[in-house]
Amino acid sequence: DANRQISEYKFKLSKAEQDINTLEQNIGRLEGQVARYKNAAENAEKVEDELKAEKRKLQRELRTALDKIEEMEMTNSHLMKRLEKMKANRTALLSQQ
Repeated sequence: DANRQISEYKFKLSKAEQDINTLEQNIGRLEGQVARYKNAAENAEKVEDELKAEKRKLQRELRTALDKIEEMEMTNSHLMKRLEKMKANRTALLSQQ
């Protein structure tokens, strides 16, 4: 009976050691995953920051371009009015002759 108990305990011990080894391997695998996920998250944050900076830059460029378009439209309008005045003056001069 004692031998049976000893062999049973030896079996339980080897099973527990196998379980410990399996758990240690799982810990190593999970730690590796955590490190990879942490690196991926850091890279994602870096990319996000770069994209935000790029967005701000593009928005500045857009505002500048829109301001320039507005300025050019005002200049064009002014020049069109001047051209119309010049045409009207020319027509008036020609009709006087």
